[in-house]
Formats: sequence, C-alpha cells, structure tokens
Amino acid sequence: MSTLTMPKTLEFPFAAPPKIGEVVEVRPGIFWARLALPFRLDHVNIYFVEDGAGLALIDTGIDNKASRAAWEILLALPLAGRKLTRIIATHFHPDHIGLAGWLCERFDLELAMSHTEYLMALNIRLDPSALKSEPYRSFYRSHGLGEDETEILLGNGLQYLRMVAPPPRTFLRLSAEDRVKIGERTFEAMTGAGHSPEQVMLYSPADNVILSGDQILAKISPNVSVEAMDPDGDPLGLYLRSLDRLKRTLPGDVLVLPGHNLPFVGLGVRADELIAHHEARCMAILEACKVKPQTVAELVPVIFGRRIDDPHQLVFAFGEALAHANLIIRDGAARIVQTPRGLALEAV
Repeated sequence: MSTLTMPKTLEFPFAAPPKIGEVVEVRPGIFWARLALPFRLDHVNIYFVEDGAGLALIDTGIDNKASRAAWEILLALPLAGRKLTRIIATHFHPDHIGLAGWLCERFDLELAMSHTEYLMALNIRLDPSALKSEPYRSFYRSHGLGEDETEILLGNGLQYLRMVAPPPRTFLRLSAEDRVKIGERTFEAMTGAGHSPEQVMLYSPADNVILSGDQILAKISPNVSVEAMDPDGDPLGLYLRSLDRLKRTLPGDVLVLPGHNLPFVGLGVRADELIAHHEARCMAILEACKVKPQTVAELVPVIFGRRIDDPHQLVFAFGEALAHANLIIRDGAARIVQTPRGLALEAV
C-alpha cells in the first residue's frame, strides 16, 4: 500500500453516532446503530449488513428493559419491512450477546459465533452462582483484596454477567480464516484473544472495512483481564500479539467499525498507541515493585492513578492489573512472593 494512504493520526469519518432508534449507513448496505448501557461505558455499537432481502445483525446489546425498548423502536421505524436473517456475535460479553437469545427465539434466527465464545456464554448462564464460590473468592483474597471488598465485588461487581437472555441451544461455529458470505459480500473471519478468548472480527476486502468488535477501539483501551478460572493466564500477551497481527495483516486505511466509540481510519496508528499504553503500564508496575513488593490490589491505583471503589469498575481494574503482572512474570522481570498482605509482585 502506498504510504500516501497510511494515516498518521486517527480519522473519524462520522462526527457523531446515531441517536437511539436511528441507523447510519457507513458503507452501501452496511448500517450502524447504537444502544445504551447502564455503565460508565454507556453505549454499544451494533451493525447490520444487507443479506438478500433482509439484514444480518452483528451484536445485540445487553438484556435489560431499556435495550428491549430500543429494539422495539428500531424494528418499528428504521428497520420496518426489513427482516433479520441471522445474528453474528463477536464475543460473549453481555453488551454484545445479551439479547441474542431473545432475538433468535422471536424471529427464528441462527446465532453464529466462535466455539469458545459460545461455550463461555453458556457457562455463565448455566451456573451464575459459581462466580461466588471457591476458588473464585480466594482468587481475589489471595491477591490482597480485603474480605469486605471481595464480597461486594462478587455480589455487585459481577452482576452485569446476568444481563443475558438464555442463548440458543445450537449455534453456527465461526473460525479464523472462514469465508462468511452475507448477501453479495464475502467477509474473512479473523479471531483475536485478550479482551475475550476467541473474539470474531469480519473483514471485507472489497469494502475495506473490518467489523472489529472490542478488539481495537479508538478512544479507550479494551479491558484485558485475567479471569479467576485461569489465574495464571496471559491475556495481555495474547492481546498484544493480536494487535501486531492486525497491524501487519490489514490495510492501513481500512475503516474500523468497533463495538464502542466512533468508527475510525488508522488501525496501525491505534494499534501502536495501545501497545505503547500497555508497555507504559508494565513499566509503572515494575518501578513500584522496585520500591517494595506489590499485591494486585495495590497495583490497581498504580496503573489507574486512583483508588477504584465502584464494584463493577473494580472487577475490570483488578483483572487488568493482574494481566500486566502475569505478563511481567512471564518476561522474567518479576516474581511472585508471599507477604502478610497476600501474594505480591517483586522486581528481580
């Protein structure tokens, strides 16, 4: 690709998002809508792609009264007369798959997503109480979180995981390198880990567009967390490798249609920014651990610059701090030691 088409800063072709109940055409036959979320991150983007006489839907929004009401407006106004043909879920997080089961049942639709993401969605739905049991409780306690904080986190911080309608009992598996035909378009399926284990992205070479889910966002860094079920996992290492692969694989001027924030051009620029962001956090952690060993709970204000008390935000902040710690340990720059405050990271 010519360097003339490689943006040096992010470009935003659309100055503002669609209002609730509206859609915006971002490419001929590709439409963008937005649903509200009851969190600090207060919205999620969903997309529609012309599929014969109907529309294929990418992601669905969370399952709550406000989202269902917004869907009724979409169906009655901008989508009137356009049937939904299928649902593709980028990943298992509730803001992306929350209403898939409701819509699939209502319109007799097929759900397509990666195998791992489907199983994660089923696991949360089938056994929601497991998140409050051992060894998950001790996962937080062993890394320096107090007993009261742990109980609040497990009681309220993970409540959003329940905001999912029962998923369909069957699904269509999407895998990396699959060719996904939607109407007259053929998308290349790509997958990436870190934010979720096997997130699906859809790239259309003909349109120079990628539906990226949450893998790369323009204004925020996707949460990259260690999960209690995989306490020694390396999601940050997986995420950084995914960013590098996206940067090397896709054209520099591809239009990115993300799960949050505005669509943008400048994927390579943004990938470099995110990589540098996480490298800076790792350096801040190492500097703190040179002073004294730090528990994960103590590392949260180190990388976020403040104490986090909101249980919902603390879930993500704690998991992200541990993701950085685990990467540093794998790189051999630090080790885990036992302290009276819990397991702690010590620089070597």
